Amino acid sequence: MPANPTPLVNGEKANRREQILSAAAELFAHHGFHGVGIDDIGAAVGISGPALYRHFRSKDAILGEMLNSISRYLLDGGTARASRPGDPDATLSGLVRFHVDFALEHPALITVQERNLANLTDTDRKQVRALQRQYVEVWVRVIREAVPELGERQARSAAHAVFGLINSTPYNRHLGDGELAELLCRLALGALRAAG
Repeated sequence: MPANPTPLVNGEKANRREQILSAAAELFAHHGFHGVGIDDIGAAVGISGPALYRHFRSKDAILGEMLNSISRYLLDGGTARASRPGDPDATLSGLVRFHVDFALEHPALITVQERNLANLTDTDRKQVRALQRQYVEVWVRVIREAVPELGERQARSAAHAVFGLINSTPYNRHLGDGELAELLCRLALGALRAAG
């Protein structure tokens, strides 16, 4: 497992909860939330389905923690990049690259995030939506600093459009990751600058 924190793994070695979240993300991405049972998730990490209940109270709780973790990771990473002093264009480029890298490194998480908000409990859905709104606002601020002629609503719409472009990566694997990352960054930055 990676030494750097990821959306689902913190630290050098994944603990059992993190292994379960990672396995569930892959299963949910490939088979859909309703197409995956507790026994499937347990089998993916080498334990029985009922043993999962020692770590999560339900499959809904797994999804809730997963999507909250993804949203928190994006918000924290985006905020850190937006807070660095420097040229607004460089800040925008760094923010775009952060999201592109996330999408390329975690295509299953992108897929689960896009398809499963409706499957969250009301409490989890509200938390995820609040984190997502905050992440969008980070983008709006950075876009407006780099492209000052854009109004707030235009910058917000542009941010959502760029998310759509970048988050298409699970369905766009015609290029290697490095080449695709460069292409996505150029496209996203070009679109944002052209919006002004």
